[in-house]
Amino acid sequence: MPIFRSRHQAALLAWLLLHPEHEYTLTDLAARLEVPLTTLQREAQRLVTAGILQDRTLGRARLLRANVTNRAAAPLTQLLQVTFGPQTVIGDEFALAGAVKVVIFGSWAERYRGTPGPPPNDVDVLVVGVVDRADVYEAADRAQVRLGMQVNPVVRTPEQWAGGADSLVLQIKASPTVDVTPELTRSS
Repeated sequence: MPIFRSRHQAALLAWLLLHPEHEYTLTDLAARLEVPLTTLQREAQRLVTAGILQDRTLGRARLLRANVTNRAAAPLTQLLQVTFGPQTVIGDEFALAGAVKVVIFGSWAERYRGTPGPPPNDVDVLVVGVVDRADVYEAADRAQVRLGMQVNPVVRTPEQWAGGADSLVLQIKASPTVDVTPELTRSS
């Protein structure tokens, strides 16, 4: 939805307002959100000046967090949950044992990556790994409740993801995606 000043601003707000209990360095946020550090610094300063975010310095690091006491925090959080929330919520809920990659694809990923079109009515999620399908569907149910929109998961093995025979995998790889692989899985 074109209601925020920029996609970078919305992504920053979404991440911090949907994780209000945590502080993050600007460098960590820039990497996590795939935003140039200088762009993120400008967006963060605007939001700190507006009182929507709080910052503090620890050594040479600047730490940011949501200012949940700001009266705009709750309505902004709700708005961000339905517009930019899938990136955060899907990453949180699909942090499953055995998942090596979690990707949002389909219309939500297309809108997020800038492809014009109507707002998506659902979120398509690919889980790559050797996972319990019951866990995948429970994660989808939790995400659906948090987002207020349908979440459609599909599962593929690492071999199916790496190979070239699965038509869905080929379609996903050729289309816009948003990688929301949980952080712990990425580093292992």
